[in-house]
Amino acid sequence: MSKQIITFTVLLLLLTSSLGFSQIKHDWDKIKSLKIAFITERLELNSKEAQEFWPIYNSYESKKEAFHKKEHSEIKDKIKNLDQLSNKEANALLDKMVKLEDEKHKSSQAYIEKVSKTISPKKTILLLRSEEDFKRQLIKQYRQRRANQKK
Repeated sequence: MSKQIITFTVLLLLLTSSLGFSQIKHDWDKIKSLKIAFITERLELNSKEAQEFWPIYNSYESKKEAFHKKEHSEIKDKIKNLDQLSNKEANALLDKMVKLEDEKHKSSQAYIEKVSKTISPKKTILLLRSEEDFKRQLIKQYRQRRANQKK
């Protein structure tokens, strides 16, 4: 347990030293690397599990990124100009939003089913919890940095 705490602390220190607005792409890559290291340590996958799990995980992460880009380009940009939309256009936008959420949900369901067959249902739950823990730690670290900058 203490090994995990030390590793996570080192990872967060690396993260905080790299978060600057001029290197956004590099920072996202670094965050992804830190997340992968965090998940790797938490799941304690054997080599067979790791070989099967990581391609599934990476594929799903790519799908999530594609959903995010699609949502941003097709929906969020139009919401910014909401006053200029007609009711018909707003209705079409709502339909797109619902369809995209449905696609995301189906993709998530398929991912969880596939992963649970690969690494076990228990480790799948641990994976989902680990991703949330990583996000929480990242947000906490970000808030602390912002609070320190304001002083």
